[in-house]
Amino acid sequence: MSTQPRVPTRQPVFFIPHGAGPCFFMDWSPRNTWDGMADFLRSVIGRLPEKPTAILLVSAHWRTQEFSVTAGSQPDLIYDYFGFPDHTYKLTYPAPGAPALAHRVSRLLVGAQQNTLEDSGRGFDHGMFIPLKVMFPEADIPVVQLSLRQDLDPEAHLQAGRALAPLRDEGVLILGSGMSFHNMRGYGDKRFTPLSEAFDDWLTDTVEGDSGIRYQRLRKWVQAPHALDCHPHGDEEHLIPLLVAAGAAGEEPGKKVYSERVMETQLSAFQFG
Repeated sequence: MSTQPRVPTRQPVFFIPHGAGPCFFMDWSPRNTWDGMADFLRSVIGRLPEKPTAILLVSAHWRTQEFSVTAGSQPDLIYDYFGFPDHTYKLTYPAPGAPALAHRVSRLLVGAQQNTLEDSGRGFDHGMFIPLKVMFPEADIPVVQLSLRQDLDPEAHLQAGRALAPLRDEGVLILGSGMSFHNMRGYGDKRFTPLSEAFDDWLTDTVEGDSGIRYQRLRKWVQAPHALDCHPHGDEEHLIPLLVAAGAAGEEPGKKVYSERVMETQLSAFQFG
């Protein structure tokens, strides 16, 4: 008697904050600076319908000329942060890669007229392993990382997300990993508090609004209140993973699922579906 293979449940999509370097695994002053964000990251597993078959993570810390995907079976870690305690360069996260998924990601993007490279030598950067070490500490879910395109073009990243949406029905959890505010001059500066709040309000209205208007607004995110104060031109890589996530959401509603003032700036996370 044959049985049909179980069909995975459709996964939601998230845009998550990944903090500052290895912030969750070191002392900070004040000590509780990153506790709320860490608690949110730990809560994500409870928001999922079931354990993902794999994770596709779009990292703010990988920019390439064309979209690229990690295609190795066991990528190394890239400790791409500087000036932190020695022990943070010994953190481990031995999640396996997923070459077959990487190839599928590549084919979906090529089908959407996006040139794509499968990179079997690329490791996992801290935009991946730092938040996932908090979210899924067992490191037993295969992971593929997707780069941002070097030009950070909003339309290209929205289109990429749309192309990748079918993966959700295969049990793949799509995560955009960045920060809703990322201006290094602004962290710790109270003058940036109202600017970050105004931009955060715009992001929330955009994500939670009608999906058609959502895409129109995200295409022109630089016109949002204080957009370039929160994401300086040319360094907006920490916002762009949100656009991939929004593209993968299709017509599904979005909502803000975490928001907190950290280092005098408002930081948020969003869920679609």
